[in-house]
Amino acid sequence: MFATFLTVLSLAACGSNEKAVSSKNKVEPAQLSPNYKNPRKTSQSADANSTLKVAEPNDSPFRGISEPTLASNAEDTSVFSPGGNGNLFNVDQNFKIIKGGLADQKLDRKNNTVTITIRANARWSDGQPVIARDVEYPYEIIAAPRSPSPQYSADFERIQGMSAYHTGKAATISGFTYPRGENGKVVVIHYSALSPSMKFLGNSFVWGTVAPYHHYQGIALNKLAASAQVRKNPVFIGPYKLDKIVAGESTSWSPNKYYWGKKPQIKHIKISVVSSNSIDKAIQTKKYDFTSPTGVMRATSYKKLKNLKNYQIVGQPKLGYNYFGFNLGEYDTSQQRNVMDPHAKMANKKLRQAMMYAINEKAINEKYGNGVKWSAKTLIPPIFDKYTAESAKHFSYDPQKAAELLDQAGYKKNGKWRTRPNGKPLVIYFGVMQGDSASHAAYREYLKRWKKVGLNVKLADGKEMEMNSFYDLLQKPKQNKVDIFAAAWSLSSEPTPTQLYGADAPLNMGHFVTKKNTQLLKEMNSERAFDDSYRAEKFKEWQEYMNEQAAYVATDNSYQWSTVNKRVKGFDLRVDNNEFWSSLSLTSAKLK
Repeated sequence: MFATFLTVLSLAACGSNEKAVSSKNKVEPAQLSPNYKNPRKTSQSADANSTLKVAEPNDSPFRGISEPTLASNAEDTSVFSPGGNGNLFNVDQNFKIIKGGLADQKLDRKNNTVTITIRANARWSDGQPVIARDVEYPYEIIAAPRSPSPQYSADFERIQGMSAYHTGKAATISGFTYPRGENGKVVVIHYSALSPSMKFLGNSFVWGTVAPYHHYQGIALNKLAASAQVRKNPVFIGPYKLDKIVAGESTSWSPNKYYWGKKPQIKHIKISVVSSNSIDKAIQTKKYDFTSPTGVMRATSYKKLKNLKNYQIVGQPKLGYNYFGFNLGEYDTSQQRNVMDPHAKMANKKLRQAMMYAINEKAINEKYGNGVKWSAKTLIPPIFDKYTAESAKHFSYDPQKAAELLDQAGYKKNGKWRTRPNGKPLVIYFGVMQGDSASHAAYREYLKRWKKVGLNVKLADGKEMEMNSFYDLLQKPKQNKVDIFAAAWSLSSEPTPTQLYGADAPLNMGHFVTKKNTQLLKEMNSERAFDDSYRAEKFKEWQEYMNEQAAYVATDNSYQWSTVNKRVKGFDLRVDNNEFWSSLSLTSAKLK
């Protein structure tokens, strides 16, 4: 399975040009299939002697963090995906956990326990068995006091003893028990209450991966991300093992002889980072078999590549979205919670709303989305149709309303620019990532629209930022260089947004915290939420509230799509394809 099971960051992608945009040349939505049905026969010779060449489209080098609990960037998850990303469970077409994976799960609502049973033949790529201790260790990494992991949220505190461990009052998490010992194959996790989301992969209560305790043992958690065990010689539980890593550039793979599942067919795989400026030419000249299923393929590339004879476009709605976020406070490291500052530059809700009404996001997406990108309505993407609030009020292009809101809030014009309500100058710094020419143009479009309503908005540091530096800045406990930022989420396969927007979530990079937000997030996974109609109601109420608050505003949804060379067989992005990499084979020695 290639689905991203955990919350990670990925590169924002948007398209425009230097002129003011309109919707005159609207393109019809693309109709893409999630799999490529290659009618040709597999060539065993090609599988044994050829290299499957995969392009990872990105404008920055990957960080090289192979441990999922420590990864904060979707690119790392992608370049290490042949190794299985530590995934514990198999899922059906709705992301519901089913039997047959590395481990099975059993929920006991009467006793508030989750039992995880590891399959008997599960081994790491170094031959060591996967044991019960490997199931618990990710929780220790995530929840340790001052942990480098960005994945913690209050939802984990339903586990008995988790809060005490997280605050440093206990050395272990008491809610984990081992009926057959730490070296056995069974783990029982004790909760204060279960959640309906636990039935689905990627929920924020049961972590979905294992970590090799035998491989990490003895390494201080604050040094784990930089260790050789994570960066240079990691071990995996998937169909392939890592043969070579060129830092930031590529990973190379061969079959993992200890893999418990479907035997991988291709003997050599190489995944290479390719910039957005080079990816189109690289595909057109047949340098790669396919683009990574979770890589950032832009709408401008789709227009150029969709009619290639030797490639098939494969795609499905993306688990993620692009968005604007506002800097509203800081992360208090002593309390391990986000704190809103009522005096922050962007604290006024009407200022945030006005900035959203001032831009013509719909026109940008309709004209330059090329059928694979469209305007978003809320912070829950439409792939979760049961929980998406289609009727939620969102921001349409209305510069007059933007001006009225600014006037009401006291941001009066003083010459060319508006000032703060206290009369002092207002300069807003906009943080963006490096991208292709369409992204550059979109940023200019935003600046132009804000200027028209009198807002003096400038690029933070005067330029677009390298992606890793961009997220390093936003994930600092406190920063004052960026007031509004354009970013993207690659989401979990379960829609609960606690790990993104919760009060104690490190990934809540705008530091938005209110009592109502916390309440609604809790209600999504309360005991009452086992009634799915109630749960859906709370999701929709939360989306409407977040749109009104405008602390985070989704800008567009899109297809996750790949170009697949016609020598590739078995390429299937469907959610219930739990053997993505081991199902691939080749029909010829050379690319078609």
